[in-house]
Amino acid sequence: MKILITGGAGFIGSHLAEAYLEQGDDVYIIDDLSTGSLENIRHLQEDERFRNQLFVHINTILHHDIMLELTGICDVVMHLAAAVGVQYILDYPLKSIRTNIQGTEKVLELCDKFKKKVIIASTSEVYGKHLHAPLMETDNVIYGPSSKFRWSYAASKLMDEFTALAYYRTHGLKVVIARLFNTVGPRQTGAYGMVIPRFVSQALRNEPLTVYGDGKQTRTFTYVKDVVHALIELAEADNAVGEVFNIGGTEEISMLDLADKIIKATASTSKIEIIPYEKAFGKDFEDMLRRVPGIEKINQCIGFDPKTDLDEILKQVIAFMK
Repeated sequence: MKILITGGAGFIGSHLAEAYLEQGDDVYIIDDLSTGSLENIRHLQEDERFRNQLFVHINTILHHDIMLELTGICDVVMHLAAAVGVQYILDYPLKSIRTNIQGTEKVLELCDKFKKKVIIASTSEVYGKHLHAPLMETDNVIYGPSSKFRWSYAASKLMDEFTALAYYRTHGLKVVIARLFNTVGPRQTGAYGMVIPRFVSQALRNEPLTVYGDGKQTRTFTYVKDVVHALIELAEADNAVGEVFNIGGTEEISMLDLADKIIKATASTSKIEIIPYEKAFGKDFEDMLRRVPGIEKINQCIGFDPKTDLDEILKQVIAFMK
């Protein structure tokens, strides 16, 4: 098969590209490198096995002619290109909204033109400020005011979902939506607010681990290879078309406990430093205090059950960052 991965030089996209190449598929990547990096895929470009399988285009998904050509060539489109990370969204609010909404509309328009199946990578952020767990695909969404730009990312990704489902219901386009919950692993950077690589980097340098808020907010984490496996399986499942699926882990942990666990795992002399949200991100920030996925739906569809626990995830990230 021929697979187009938008955002293929990003953290998740590079792992997805690697998995498809290992299967013997041809992989076409488009990435503007705004948050991705050629370093993520350099080992793939230099691997002789993939010399005639990997094709990389450094450009934006808003470039009509390139996207027209790539979508026409490929059999399946994995749409991962997006503005990501809390810090990036707050620093570049207009660019983030334009990338997420206009970019996804361009992808869907061309997939509809050529009738190509498309997997839309969405996010757990769309749920907003819920406190209950687990979060289910049918739950309502609860956002803060538009003056808090932190919610612009969630709203733009939810609009992506609405648009994708409208193409499915109106034109019969084969779309699948995957809501990703805190995907982590090697190659992820802490530069845009991702907590585990940021904590690990601080711990390895014996610097204070900066915990934002009161540290009692909780998350679950999913190993990137488990996520990649789920995305590939969803792309192949006929009964996944037109549906929304959570992809996430089930080990809930507070940020204080996560910081402590990373200090111990790295044998670091670091201390924990609590920093108020406003000092870290400014007045435009609000946080989700709890984010735990319900994964019954995806389990029933493709048998998904995350294989990698948090201790193993941290072991892999620490080894990579060392």
